[in-house]
Amino acid sequence: MISQPSRHCTVELHALPSRIGQVRRIVSAQLRYWHLDPLIDRAALGVTELLTNVHLHARSDKLCTVEIELLLDRLTVSVHDRDPRLPEVQDANVSATCGRGLSMVAAVSETWGVRRNGESGKVVWFSLAAPPPRAARPAGPPYTAVVESPARGFAGAERVAGALRGGHAPARSAVAG
Repeated sequence: MISQPSRHCTVELHALPSRIGQVRRIVSAQLRYWHLDPLIDRAALGVTELLTNVHLHARSDKLCTVEIELLLDRLTVSVHDRDPRLPEVQDANVSATCGRGLSMVAAVSETWGVRRNGESGKVVWFSLAAPPPRAARPAGPPYTAVVESPARGFAGAERVAGALRGGHAPARSAVAG
């Protein structure tokens, strides 16, 4: 179930390996929809690590909720589960195959944390600074042209330069005759 796709998205799931990949794709698609493409890799890595922790360490049914929320200039991704035990950051060496998840979350995020969720669960979250919204671009050609200075002796250079800067040039044929 996905709710409120404009600035808030919630997905409930059992943290199984096949579902973790699906949620990573949902988070990536939601961030594309919000025009937050620069955050996709870090958010996908972070949510993957948090869901993997639920899969590997949480007691009970592995049921959890992933929530992503964009407020002003901050994207927050959180995973709520039903296990009240709080995670611990491990000192894993370079060749370790596990135990580095929270360290990776800390490395890719601006801030992260954990809090109890009542008596029967917890929330592990991380946040990323969101880039400012893109300014609306004027309608124009699907390419970028740069005209530094019109060539001397070319009578139409000023019209071409004006058209490339968003002005209108009269339609003229480039074919003689």
